[in-house]
Amino acid sequence: MRIRYLALLIAAALAGGDIAVVASTSARVLPPRACVRHRCRPTTPTTPTTPTTPTTPTTPTTPTTPTPTTTTTTTTPITQGVDIEAYTTGYGWPDNTPPGGAISNPVIHQTASGTGTYADPITLAVGHSITHGVDTLDYPAGTIFYIPNVRRYFIVEDTCGDGPTPQDEPCNIGYPAGTTAWVDMWVGGEGAPTSAVEDCESFLTDTNGVAHLIIENPVSDYVVVTGPLFGTNGVCSQEYGNTPVTVP
Repeated sequence: MRIRYLALLIAAALAGGDIAVVASTSARVLPPRACVRHRCRPTTPTTPTTPTTPTTPTTPTTPTTPTPTTTTTTTTPITQGVDIEAYTTGYGWPDNTPPGGAISNPVIHQTASGTGTYADPITLAVGHSITHGVDTLDYPAGTIFYIPNVRRYFIVEDTCGDGPTPQDEPCNIGYPAGTTAWVDMWVGGEGAPTSAVEDCESFLTDTNGVAHLIIENPVSDYVVVTGPLFGTNGVCSQEYGNTPVTVP
């Protein structure tokens, strides 16, 4: 019985269980418990679930504010240049002082002439004044003008008004109300009858009104009718009014 008891102890030790000993010569092995004192079989720990990283909320996109389009309205000038309401007269070979083609301030011509193009403008006389011996033109010599009424370009190369105080003479005083300048256009007329030349001058002065648009420092692409205002055929220039026309 001792041997059987020892055998039971050894079997119990090997099985990790408890042994119950009874008075009978038989002994039975109890099924193992979950834990035998401090020798509990370690239970495989449950791996903790990794917490889900919270999703960072998407920063809402700031709506783009459309840039307003600014429309600038500009007023288109009548012409490109300086518009002047002027009294336009004519002078020619017979009534120049002295008669002929002499000019006081030559620039591109040595005598009054020109075909009216931008490259070869016709001689134009303007008012002038003499103060303390200094002669000052109303517009500097070489200034270019375009006159729509005759569709020709002009260049300041001569003066209008005689004597020691030309500022008190025509081209400085006596021009009609509503005008701010007086210019004298060279019409030509060499060898032509004086009356025919003067009739042309009068026609161009006030047939369609005394105020005409002249454009100081104009662009170069206005329509041009080439030739002298008093043609070599004895015909005076046509008038076209005050609206400038550019070359298409």
